[in-house]
Amino acid sequence: MIRIVLADDETMVRAGMRAILSADPAIEVVGEAADGAEAVALVGAHLPDVALLDVQMPGTGGLEATEAITGRFPGTAVVILTTFSEDAYIARALSGGASGFVLKTGDPRELVAGLHAVAKGGAYLSPEIAHRLIAELRGTDRMARGTAARERVGRLSARERDVLALITEGLSNEDIAERLGIVPGTVKVHVGSILTRLDARNRVQAAILAYEAGLIAGGPSAPER
Repeated sequence: MIRIVLADDETMVRAGMRAILSADPAIEVVGEAADGAEAVALVGAHLPDVALLDVQMPGTGGLEATEAITGRFPGTAVVILTTFSEDAYIARALSGGASGFVLKTGDPRELVAGLHAVAKGGAYLSPEIAHRLIAELRGTDRMARGTAARERVGRLSARERDVLALITEGLSNEDIAERLGIVPGTVKVHVGSILTRLDARNRVQAAILAYEAGLIAGGPSAPER
């Protein structure tokens, strides 16, 4: 069972999200909050698998709540609910340790898929958000970012690069283990090493670095192996 704390200041939005999530028998909403501070308190009380947070809320918003949750409750992953008009918040949410981003106006199946992926230790970006983020990266000092990313990815072993490439697909440790024919415990060790060597807080940050380094189709030229 995936246990969720849901936070949004709009009652109707929370009701809609709850209805979507309740349709999945593998998901249980264990707490609801109208602001970030309440969400942090509920996470501390319930220690859920995932906190699903609106990016903007009165008082303590989703960004501040993300930083508090990932700092104090590392066992709880954070998925951010956002809109196209809030692209500017994604970078801060990434640095705060968010593991997923889902559009409020997107397909409900994306929300459910994202929660499942993040709860299993993966990462998730709604396709529309991923495309916009990649487009933004292409337009912001691409050469310098690519050079820096290739230098960081160059610290990885060949196997760690294989694991990183699969992380970019949003796969969990179990899925990566199956794809590579190794045990999940070994994947966990590789992921920890990758995050340390890349100086990335989570799998989403690592995936972005992989794009900038050229490990994902459409990115700058890939580093030599």
